[in-house]
Amino acid sequence: MRLSFIVPATCAVLTLGVQAFAAGSDSSTPPTTTDTSTKCEDGMVYDEKSKSCVKSSASILNDDLRYAAVRELAYAGRYDSALMVIDSAEDQADPRFLNYRGYVARKQGDLDTAMSYYQRALAADPDYVLARSYMGQGLIEQGDLVAALGQLREIESRGGRDTWAFAALDQALRGQPTTY
Repeated sequence: MRLSFIVPATCAVLTLGVQAFAAGSDSSTPPTTTDTSTKCEDGMVYDEKSKSCVKSSASILNDDLRYAAVRELAYAGRYDSALMVIDSAEDQADPRFLNYRGYVARKQGDLDTAMSYYQRALAADPDYVLARSYMGQGLIEQGDLVAALGQLREIESRGGRDTWAFAALDQALRGQPTTY
């Protein structure tokens, strides 16, 4: 079932292009590739201060740095390494880490586990639009376009219309490939 009526004026969002979504401060923009994903071994994160790869559990790293590494590794397809970094996070209930556990599970084909993590992330932060976008993409993979559309509407109602999260889910609902 094709949903060409998804949300009025979503074409305007798509015509802005990927550049517009990558340019802002929206934390759901794709991460920049660094030495973490290109040079560091699994479970390691590149530390700018020491100019070396360090264990993700190192005390010099905080959860924000770990989260940036998780995103980068997950987007690079280094799922096991991303999970190793998540495992070293101080706050395992952080919705950002729950969301990326879901992302990794979805990318590895385990949609039930992915949905469970997305639901936990959204229980912790209902306004976390990136989790809604990834959940919606998983719902599309499960064939539930109506529920995916519901997530797109939730993103919009929570002020996320001008985010990459909205655009990516909108594209997926239109049957267009998304990179993430």
